[in-house]
Amino acid sequence: MIQAIVYDAVGTLLHVQPTVAALYAEAGRRFGSRLDAEEIARRFHAAFHKQDQIDRHAGWRTDEAREHERWRAIVAEVLDDVADASGCFESLFAIFAKSNSWTADPDAADVLAELKRRGYRQALASNFDRRLRAVLEPMPLRPILDHLVISSEIGWRKPAPAFFAHVAESLQVQPSGILFVGDDRVNDFEATREAGMQSVLLDPKKKHHDRAERIERLRDLLDLV
Repeated sequence: MIQAIVYDAVGTLLHVQPTVAALYAEAGRRFGSRLDAEEIARRFHAAFHKQDQIDRHAGWRTDEAREHERWRAIVAEVLDDVADASGCFESLFAIFAKSNSWTADPDAADVLAELKRRGYRQALASNFDRRLRAVLEPMPLRPILDHLVISSEIGWRKPAPAFFAHVAESLQVQPSGILFVGDDRVNDFEATREAGMQSVLLDPKKKHHDRAERIERLRDLLDLV
């Protein structure tokens, strides 16, 4: 019996607008970068993966200082041709704290409102930092969500088991009564199942046909619960 539904943030309920690479390119140009969005996207994925490996070796521990450090390292690696690396980082860090740099999934408001009407408790659980609160605050989604679980605030990142234990504790629901919805196969699907939760993989690019527990649009969730 599902009692609560928990969502990942980035890539599930929230999307960067227009794209991460576009925002990096725009900020980079102001500080003298000549890199185009395509090259920035390639560099970003490599730099992000490198920082994930650092966190994995640290047991997925985190806090606000670590998140600040990891994003500073990512920006430095991606935009290595700017004149003022510190200024460029601070500018980008602030940009991603603004709600207008993000958009909610087109289905999100209607889906969450309908699931609330059906009586489900709902929460968001994300590998992010305190900026996420400012991003969400003006959005219609925020009043519907009963809890926000943010990795930098609780000290653990997905896929750490302690992260999901905190989710269950916050909702005061047994893991087996929680359905987790996310777009990352490792962090949002496999790790949640290992933690004893139910999970659904959001797969809009249709890359995971080997899993029956998948949806291609958030609105498809309404047919599952």
